[in-house]
Amino acid sequence: MSSAAPPPRRRSRRKTLSWIFFAIFLAPVLFAVGTLAYRGGPPHWGQYDHTVTSQLPAALAHPDARILVMSSRTRGWKGVVAVHSWVVIKGENEKTWRRYDVAGWGNPVRLNWWPPDLWFGSHGTVVADIKGPKAQAMIPRVDAAIKDYQYRNTGDYRIWPGPNSNTFVASVLRAIPEIGATMPPNAVGRDFRPWPYLGLTDSRTGVEANLWGVLGVKIGWVEGVEVNLLGLVAGLDVRNPALKVPGYGRVGFDNTATAAARL
Repeated sequence: MSSAAPPPRRRSRRKTLSWIFFAIFLAPVLFAVGTLAYRGGPPHWGQYDHTVTSQLPAALAHPDARILVMSSRTRGWKGVVAVHSWVVIKGENEKTWRRYDVAGWGNPVRLNWWPPDLWFGSHGTVVADIKGPKAQAMIPRVDAAIKDYQYRNTGDYRIWPGPNSNTFVASVLRAIPEIGATMPPNAVGRDFRPWPYLGLTDSRTGVEANLWGVLGVKIGWVEGVEVNLLGLVAGLDVRNPALKVPGYGRVGFDNTATAAARL
């Protein structure tokens, strides 16, 4: 005896949800993939512009303390949907910048792997920038977060859903929530946690429900409204009006993210 077919209303609801999922999460990604393919695909990682130099001032010319969180598109096809993030630190009167990244081979946590604001021939976008006495007061917490990063051992790195470079930077931002910054929506891996999570957002200005970084929702003043599905984030920035679009990140009015050269 065959089972009864689902009622027409239920089928219609499933079809509607499928189209919503496609329009919000898949269509932007497919469009971004098609655009990159039309341009000939991503360049080989070794073909970046070696003539591009840092735009940050020398540390000796910048005596004040400073903390920068930066991001730039990842290399290869994964750059369609994701950025790579890192942290740059300089204490008061320190003679050098200290840049921290996490990579997928060798020792995950890298010190001064690249110049402070560069990533494969591109200048990073500034996600957060703290200067002066405020930065100096935060540096011990940032250093402690880097030292105590849970996934700092060889073999811990995982591209998706994390822990990856963005998971690392998210852990640093959690140590200084008062700066009111949030990572780009296309920082895949930023929401990874080793267990289901229900609590405050990283900025502590809202609430978040999250299943291992692959399914979640956030509502907060700093984070806005976000829905995470398989690491793709769609939503709305209400503080600095913009849409959060999978594959493109934040689309709207400019916010705190600027080129380091403007600072």
